[in-house]
Amino acid sequence: MNRIHSQADWIARAREVLPAAGFGNFDASIVIARGEGSRVWDEDGNEYVDYLIGSGPMLLGHGHPEVMEAVLEQLPKGMTFFANNAKGIELAEAIVEAVPCCEQVRFVASGGEADMYAIRLARAYTGKPKILKFEGGYHGMSAEAQMSLAPAREVNFPTAVPDSAGIPQAVADEMLIAPFNDLEAVASLLCEHSDIAAVIAEPLQRIIPAQTGFLQGLRDLCDKHGVLLIFDEIVTGFRLAYGGAQDHYGVAPDICTLGKIIGGGFPLAALGASAEIMAHFDKAAVGADKWLMQLGTLSGNPVASAAGLKTMEILRRPGQYNQLRALGQTLMDMQSAALSEQRITHRICGGPTLFDIYFTDADPVDYRTAKHRDPKINEVWNTTLRSHGVFKSPGKLYPSLALKTRDLEMSRTAFERGAQAVSEYLTKAK
Repeated sequence: MNRIHSQADWIARAREVLPAAGFGNFDASIVIARGEGSRVWDEDGNEYVDYLIGSGPMLLGHGHPEVMEAVLEQLPKGMTFFANNAKGIELAEAIVEAVPCCEQVRFVASGGEADMYAIRLARAYTGKPKILKFEGGYHGMSAEAQMSLAPAREVNFPTAVPDSAGIPQAVADEMLIAPFNDLEAVASLLCEHSDIAAVIAEPLQRIIPAQTGFLQGLRDLCDKHGVLLIFDEIVTGFRLAYGGAQDHYGVAPDICTLGKIIGGGFPLAALGASAEIMAHFDKAAVGADKWLMQLGTLSGNPVASAAGLKTMEILRRPGQYNQLRALGQTLMDMQSAALSEQRITHRICGGPTLFDIYFTDADPVDYRTAKHRDPKINEVWNTTLRSHGVFKSPGKLYPSLALKTRDLEMSRTAFERGAQAVSEYLTKAK
């Protein structure tokens, strides 16, 4: 008879075979056993309302029956081929129809890959080497993306600070860093440097909204200086709106990256642009010197494509985004009410489809202002929420369409307990 392992057992086993006892993504002190709808359970049987939702892809919740049916229909037909498959082609058609800047797409297996290729594509198309990114912007794990993602020290702009060992100085030399929401800084850099291939930005940087006019300002500056604009929509694609942030805000980039939701919970991502720009993936069209090589064993995987197609079909149904925003707004209001009741200074940052709290009296507008006045407050808040059945990232809360009234009520209680715990911490800290 197989022994039932506790969470502690699994953590001990993980320490033996995994660096830092985890996959590198999340708190290694919790091991998830299963998910269903809006809930997840850990290996000790503790139940949580899931606001992590796999870091974003499970917008419909875990095990949505229609998505499961689509996956189970595909599985007997084949799990992966490396060659073209019909589901992948159908998914590409659906993305092109939905996303304003996309005339063609190229599939990869992860968002980090998509961002890496988007940067390389911009360089191939323009023939220029430099990339401008925003401090605190997350664009995956490539060497370029690991510049000034979460710098521990503040340096003068536009100096790039590597966030990882193993990155040559030559990479930093080709990266320019600007503060988010600062059009003057971008304009100055574009005037000073004529060798910039692209500006890459998250339209919603982590949870920091673009200020009114910022995204259109980027579009105008890029057009003025002959620079490509890349929107990293790995998170915002099909979350802020069906056509992504570019549809929501009415500003189209030259290149965008998509992930998470388009794979329906399976590993799949994409980058897309005009046919002219995407021609660099076609050696016969551009020639060997301008060809951008891209291969991936699981790119366009038919199982992931089937899951993504069904997810997108469901999201097209009337009222889905209104419902998502209503659920998110309810959660935002609950948290603000609980904290205000305890007279705890805070700012809710983001929007109803993706947000979190900063314990500060300043409005977060960029990486340097998006900080808690005392990081311990956020730790107390999140620890208390988890102990009362709310599972989330320390810095993000993802609403899902699977949420029910009982989830909201359980969350309300957790928010009230969290606010009480923060209040007690602040009282003791005085």
